[in-house]
Amino acid sequence: MKLLLDTHIWLWSLRQTDRLGARVRRELRDLQNELWLSPISTWEALILHQKGRVYLAHDLDRWLVEATGPFRQAPLTHEMVAAARRLPLPQRDPADRFLAATAKVLNLTLVTADASLLGLGEIATLANR
Repeated sequence: MKLLLDTHIWLWSLRQTDRLGARVRRELRDLQNELWLSPISTWEALILHQKGRVYLAHDLDRWLVEATGPFRQAPLTHEMVAAARRLPLPQRDPADRFLAATAKVLNLTLVTADASLLGLGEIATLANR
Protein backbone atom coordinates (compact mmCIF):
# COMPACT_ATOMS: atom_id res chain seq x y z
CA MET A 1 0.00 0.00 0.00
CA LYS A 2 1.07 3.57 -0.60
CA LEU A 3 0.21 5.52 2.55
CA LEU A 4 0.05 9.30 2.86
CA LEU A 5 0.15 10.30 6.52
CA ASP A 6 -2.11 13.07 7.74
CA THR A 7 -0.16 15.56 9.83
CA HIS A 8 -1.42 14.30 13.18
CA ILE A 9 -0.70 10.67 12.25
CA TRP A 10 2.85 11.62 11.27
CA LEU A 11 3.45 13.53 14.50
CA TRP A 12 1.93 10.72 16.58
CA SER A 13 4.12 8.18 14.77
CA LEU A 14 7.18 10.13 15.89
CA ARG A 15 6.39 10.51 19.60
CA GLN A 16 2.98 9.24 20.61
CA THR A 17 2.62 5.82 19.02
CA ASP A 18 0.10 4.88 21.71
CA ARG A 19 -2.35 7.23 19.95
CA LEU A 20 -2.17 5.11 16.80
CA GLY A 21 -4.64 2.28 16.28
CA ALA A 22 -3.36 -1.27 16.05
CA ARG A 23 -3.92 -1.52 12.28
CA VAL A 24 -2.24 1.83 11.60
CA ARG A 25 0.79 0.82 13.70
CA ARG A 26 0.98 -2.47 11.83
CA GLU A 27 0.72 -0.81 8.39
CA LEU A 28 3.36 1.80 9.27
CA ARG A 29 5.78 -0.96 10.30
CA ASP A 30 5.09 -3.09 7.22
CA LEU A 31 8.15 -2.72 4.99
CA GLN A 32 6.01 -3.60 1.93
CA ASN A 33 4.17 -0.28 2.32
CA GLU A 34 5.44 3.03 0.97
CA LEU A 35 5.14 5.87 3.47
CA TRP A 36 4.51 9.30 1.98
CA LEU A 37 4.55 12.75 3.55
CA SER A 38 3.41 16.02 2.07
CA PRO A 39 5.30 19.29 2.58
CA ILE A 40 1.88 20.58 3.66
CA SER A 41 2.27 18.47 6.81
CA THR A 42 5.67 20.00 7.46
CA TRP A 43 4.16 23.46 7.05
CA GLU A 44 1.27 22.57 9.36
CA ALA A 45 3.58 21.07 12.02
CA LEU A 46 5.82 24.16 12.00
CA ILE A 47 2.77 26.42 12.41
CA LEU A 48 1.55 24.29 15.33
CA HIS A 49 5.01 24.54 16.89
CA GLN A 50 5.08 28.31 16.41
CA LYS A 51 1.68 28.60 18.10
CA GLY A 52 2.87 26.47 21.02
CA ARG A 53 0.39 23.66 20.31
CA VAL A 54 3.15 21.09 19.75
CA TYR A 55 6.82 21.06 20.68
CA LEU A 56 9.13 19.82 17.97
CA ALA A 57 12.73 20.70 18.89
CA HIS A 58 15.07 23.61 19.52
CA ASP A 59 16.88 22.91 16.26
CA LEU A 60 13.99 22.80 13.81
CA ASP A 61 16.21 22.30 10.76
CA ARG A 62 17.77 19.17 12.24
CA TRP A 63 14.38 17.93 13.47
CA LEU A 64 12.94 18.40 9.99
CA VAL A 65 15.65 16.30 8.34
CA GLU A 66 15.23 13.50 10.89
CA ALA A 67 11.42 13.57 11.01
CA THR A 68 10.92 13.55 7.24
CA GLY A 69 13.85 11.31 6.30
CA PRO A 70 12.03 7.95 6.29
CA PHE A 71 9.23 9.21 4.03
CA ARG A 72 8.78 9.73 0.33
CA GLN A 73 8.08 13.39 -0.34
CA ALA A 74 4.80 14.03 -2.07
CA PRO A 75 4.94 16.90 -4.55
CA LEU A 76 2.57 19.83 -4.52
CA THR A 77 1.40 20.40 -8.08
CA HIS A 78 -1.03 22.63 -9.95
CA GLU A 79 -3.18 19.54 -10.57
CA MET A 80 -3.42 19.00 -6.80
CA VAL A 81 -4.38 22.62 -6.21
CA ALA A 82 -7.21 22.27 -8.74
CA ALA A 83 -8.32 18.97 -7.18
CA ALA A 84 -8.28 20.54 -3.70
CA ARG A 85 -10.67 23.23 -4.88
CA ARG A 86 -13.15 20.66 -6.18
CA LEU A 87 -13.23 18.36 -3.13
CA PRO A 88 -16.55 18.43 -1.25
CA LEU A 89 -15.09 19.03 2.20
CA PRO A 90 -17.32 20.58 4.85
CA GLN A 91 -14.52 22.60 6.43
CA ARG A 92 -12.24 25.11 4.81
CA ASP A 93 -8.94 23.87 6.32
CA PRO A 94 -6.44 24.27 3.46
CA ALA A 95 -4.09 21.61 4.86
CA ASP A 96 -6.86 18.98 4.81
CA ARG A 97 -7.81 19.98 1.28
CA PHE A 98 -4.24 19.68 0.00
CA LEU A 99 -3.64 16.36 1.76
CA ALA A 100 -6.86 14.88 0.38
CA ALA A 101 -6.07 16.19 -3.11
CA THR A 102 -2.55 14.75 -2.90
CA ALA A 103 -3.98 11.35 -2.02
CA LYS A 104 -6.45 11.59 -4.88
CA VAL A 105 -4.01 12.72 -7.58
CA LEU A 106 -1.20 10.33 -6.59
CA ASN A 107 -3.57 7.44 -5.81
CA LEU A 108 -2.38 7.19 -2.21
CA THR A 109 -4.28 5.99 0.85
CA LEU A 110 -4.65 8.80 3.37
CA VAL A 111 -4.06 7.64 6.95
CA THR A 112 -6.11 9.86 9.22
CA ALA A 113 -8.32 10.13 12.29
CA ASP A 114 -10.22 13.06 10.78
CA ALA A 115 -13.86 11.95 10.34
CA SER A 116 -14.52 14.53 7.61
CA LEU A 117 -11.74 13.04 5.49
CA LEU A 118 -12.74 9.46 6.23
CA GLY A 119 -16.22 10.07 4.93
CA LEU A 120 -15.17 11.89 1.78
CA GLY A 121 -15.56 8.92 -0.55
CA GLU A 122 -13.32 10.36 -3.27
CA ILE A 123 -10.07 9.08 -1.80
CA ALA A 124 -8.86 5.86 -0.24
CA THR A 125 -8.44 6.19 3.50
CA LEU A 126 -7.17 4.17 6.42
CA ALA A 127 -8.88 5.15 9.65
CA ASN A 128 -6.87 5.44 12.83
CA ARG A 129 -8.88 3.09 15.03
